[in-house]
Amino acid sequence: MFNLPTGLTVREVQARAVLAPLKTPLVTPAGSFPKAPLVLIDLHTEEGITGRAYLMANSPVALKAMETLVLDLGATLVGQKVVPVERHEEMRSRFTLIGGSHGLANTAISGLDVALWDALAIAANLPLATLIGGRPQPLKAYNSLGMIRASGAAEEAEKSLSAGFNAIKFKIGWPTFAEDLAAVRAFREAAPDVELMVDYNQSLTTAEALRRGHALESEGLAWIEEPIRCDDFAGFARIAAELKTPLQIGENFSGVFDMERALRADASDYVMCDVQMIGGVTGWLRAAALAQVTSKNFSSHCFVEASAHLLTVTPTRHWLEFLDVAGGILAEPPKVVNGTVTAPDCPGVGLVWDEAAVAKARV
Repeated sequence: MFNLPTGLTVREVQARAVLAPLKTPLVTPAGSFPKAPLVLIDLHTEEGITGRAYLMANSPVALKAMETLVLDLGATLVGQKVVPVERHEEMRSRFTLIGGSHGLANTAISGLDVALWDALAIAANLPLATLIGGRPQPLKAYNSLGMIRASGAAEEAEKSLSAGFNAIKFKIGWPTFAEDLAAVRAFREAAPDVELMVDYNQSLTTAEALRRGHALESEGLAWIEEPIRCDDFAGFARIAAELKTPLQIGENFSGVFDMERALRADASDYVMCDVQMIGGVTGWLRAAALAQVTSKNFSSHCFVEASAHLLTVTPTRHWLEFLDVAGGILAEPPKVVNGTVTAPDCPGVGLVWDEAAVAKARV
C-alpha cells in the first residue's frame, strides 16, 4: 500500500512515571483522582526515530510496577526490527505459561505496541491513521465527566456545551437511586438537545442494576455503561436482554479473546475498547473486525490521541470518548472543534511531551 520503512531497529526503551495534572479532578464511585497516574514510553531506534505512547495506572501505587514492567519487557525489543505485529506476538508468547498476558503484562504489551506503530508511521512520514489505511477526519466526541450531583449539573453541562460537545457522559452510582435520577434529570434539563450517557463503573449488583436500569428507561439515555463487575458476562447478558436502554461495556476487555467471549455471550448492545486494555494498535484492529462481523457499534475509551487515529478505520465506529488525561504533559493536547476530534495530520500518533511539565510531574 505504501513504501514503508523496513530497516528500523529498536535501540532503547525508556519509561517515566508521572502524575499528570487534570483540569478537573475525576470523581468515580471508587474515589476522587486529582491527577492521572501515567507511564510515558519512548521507544528509540538506531535510525534516530522515537515512537511514543503512554499508559494509565488505575492507582498511583501501581505506577512503579507498571514502569518496571515496561522497561523490562522493552529491553527484550532491543536489537529487534520495528515490525509491530511480530513484536506483539513475541511479547505475548513470553507470558503463555503463566496464565497468559493479562493485567499489567497486557498493559505493558499494549503500550509498547503503540510506540512501535508510532515509530513506523513517523518513519513513513504518515499519520498513523493513514498508515493503517484511513485518514485523519473529524470524529464525533462526547465529553466524559466524573460523578456530578444534581446541584452541579447545570454548570458542568454549560461547560460542555460551550466547548462544542453534542453529547455528555457522566458517572452515577450514588448511594441511593434517587440521587442518580436527580443527576440524570438535572443534566437533561440543562442540556435538553444533547445525547446523555451514564456510567456506573461496576458499582452495582446485577439485581440492583436491573432495578435502577428499569427505573431509568423513560429518561432517554443513549446508553448505560458497565453497571456490574466487568467480567460478569452472564450478568451483562441478562441486563442487556431485559433493559430497553442500550448496554455499553468493553473498556476492561483484556485483549480480543476477552471481547470474543463477551460477544458470544451477547453481553451488551454496544462495545467500547481501550487502547491500553485491548492490545494497542494491533489488538484494536482485531477488535474492530470482531465488532464489524457482530454488528456492534464500537466506541473508544480514554486515550484520545491514539483513538482518534484508530476509529477512522473502525467500520462500526460510534463515539470517541473525550477524557483528556494526558493533556497536562503534552506539548499539543487534543482539541474539540464543533463536537468533534480530529487526529493531527502529522507523522505518527502526534504525541510530543512537554518536557518541562513532565519534569514537574515525575514520580
